Amino acid sequence: MVVTSTTKFSEDYDRASELKAFDESKAGVKGLVDAGVSKVPRMFIQPPDNLRTCNTQFNFPVIDLHGMDNDPIRRKEIVEMVREASETWCFFTVVNHGIPVSVLEEMMDGARRFYEQDNEVKEFYTRDRTRKVVYNSNFDLYVSKATNWRDTFYCVMAPHPLNPQELPATCRNMDTK
Repeated sequence: MVVTSTTKFSEDYDRASELKAFDESKAGVKGLVDAGVSKVPRMFIQPPDNLRTCNTQFNFPVIDLHGMDNDPIRRKEIVEMVREASETWCFFTVVNHGIPVSVLEEMMDGARRFYEQDNEVKEFYTRDRTRKVVYNSNFDLYVSKATNWRDTFYCVMAPHPLNPQELPATCRNMDTK
């Protein structure tokens, strides 16, 4: 794929039509790659005023859950760390959570299998945020100045967990030996 900083934009560019065609294809970024796109479509190119250089090294919060179940003081400290990380960063890394590595690996394999399916099988593509299983490209597709080069698959698990049959077949019945 080719992207240059000297890209010339014609005045007759119809961004709305390009976004609509992309969204209606339900193929996402993976579909563009599978189709052999050799040049990044204009809708993905950031306007020059959005570009900035950043040499900052980020150190995202790491929250260690060790001791949370046995020590009420430690539990209170962890809750405070989660609150602070959520307010400051909106995300964090959790360690010592007790989920076996084999389960985490199988979850990633399931997601990979989902993305590798033919587009016809990905019936979960939607912009409906009330659905419990969602696959789409860019939640802000129609409002951002430039589309991000990403596809997203997520499941809402709280406050009411999914019935496993609601998940894509590629993500069910994981082998977690």
